[in-house]
Amino acid sequence: MRYFLDTNILLAYLRKHHLVNTLQTYFEDEGGLSQMFTSAVCIGELTSIGIQNNWGKQKMAALDSLKDSVLITTELNEQIVERYAEIDAFSQGRLRERHLKGSARNMGKNDLWIAATASILNATLITTDKDFDHLNSEFLNVARFELI
Repeated sequence: MRYFLDTNILLAYLRKHHLVNTLQTYFEDEGGLSQMFTSAVCIGELTSIGIQNNWGKQKMAALDSLKDSVLITTELNEQIVERYAEIDAFSQGRLRERHLKGSARNMGKNDLWIAATASILNATLITTDKDFDHLNSEFLNVARFELI
């Protein structure tokens, strides 16, 4: 299985949130060999959070360690760019080939890149963000977890 870890999931790992235990169980239950992906977009968001919140050397070192444990996509190839455009149009209810159920949604630009990349990788997007729900089973599989 391929999984794409959204920024909020990576942050849960950094904070050692109890959600990590739930995720580990989920990955084990899915079985088989797993590949964990994220993108430079997510790493950029985390780095920005670190700078804005004055993370110390220890927390930034933990981020560096986390980066070593996942495959980080850095390329925005033609397929990803095309999928970005399709997902954006779909989210606005303006993609002719696919009908959006419900009202239009304004997705953040980083979320569009994240969704497009996960979709092209054929990876299940692991997130706590409801903003991806309308894409589930349309462009990719979304596994959303609650941060309690």
